[in-house]
This record gives sequence, C-alpha cells and structure tokens, in this order.
Amino acid sequence: MLRVNKLTDYAVVVLCDLLRGQALRSAADLSASSGVPLPTVAKILKQLTKTDILQSVRGVNGGYGFARAPQNISMAEVIEALEGPIAVTGCAGDSGECCELTDQCPMSGHWTAVNVAVRGSLAEVRLIDMLPEARFMDPDDLSSNIAARHAPAAQQAQA
Repeated sequence: MLRVNKLTDYAVVVLCDLLRGQALRSAADLSASSGVPLPTVAKILKQLTKTDILQSVRGVNGGYGFARAPQNISMAEVIEALEGPIAVTGCAGDSGECCELTDQCPMSGHWTAVNVAVRGSLAEVRLIDMLPEARFMDPDDLSSNIAARHAPAAQQAQA
C-alpha cells in the first residue's frame, strides 16, 4: 500500500488551516485552530520553511506564511518537502536503497516509469484542491479568494 506518513498528513491539515486564515499565523495559533499538537506544528513549519513553500517573518506582526502563491503549490511539492523524492520502491531513483538482488533484478530501471507517473499525478493536484470547500467552489473563485488573502508572507509583513 502506498501512503504518506503521518507528518505529511498533519502538514496538509496545517497548510489547509493556514489557507483558510490570515496570511501570517503563529505556530501556536495554527496548532490551536488545526488541532495538531504544537511540537508537531513547529516541526512541520520548520521543514516547510526549508523549501519555497513557507517562510517565517519575524516581529510583532510576523508569523508563518506562504513564500509564494499557494494556488501554485502542488501536493507533489508538499510530499517531497516532508518525505523526500516520491518513489514507489526504494531501489528506484536516487534513494540509495538497494537489496541483494539489485545486480540481477529484471525490474531494475522499470519502476522509474511508475515513479514518474505517480509524481506527475500528484503534481497536478494543487494544495488548494485539498480544501474541503474546493469541491463546491468554482476553481477560479477559490484561487482568487486564496490569492487575495495570501500574498507572499514578506509582502504582508511590510504592509
């Protein structure tokens, strides 16, 4: 069974909560509103700020916010930020995970096509598509609504 780890699942909960609120939010606020424990939220925010998904803004009006337009963030990017490269087997790609049959494996190199297909599918799903209200809203209206509240965090802090 293919599945994302619990931290990634919690990250999507936290990111969707951030999407619904103001542009900049504290870890404590995100924890309280999402129900995800504060240490877990802090770990998620730290990992996502290492990528270009989130950024941290210091100061009285600071907090965590999106580093770029959230409607352009894919689920593939979120998963890779927390779990590393998307691969259905450890021996496919650059993971360095190999078994004792690697040299004689008839599947060697063939899983790459599956990995590419899975990653491609996840790249087509946007983070904002994970919001429950996305099922009921026009995609353009949803994107506009999100964009109006979530300019990159650095711009919000300067305003």
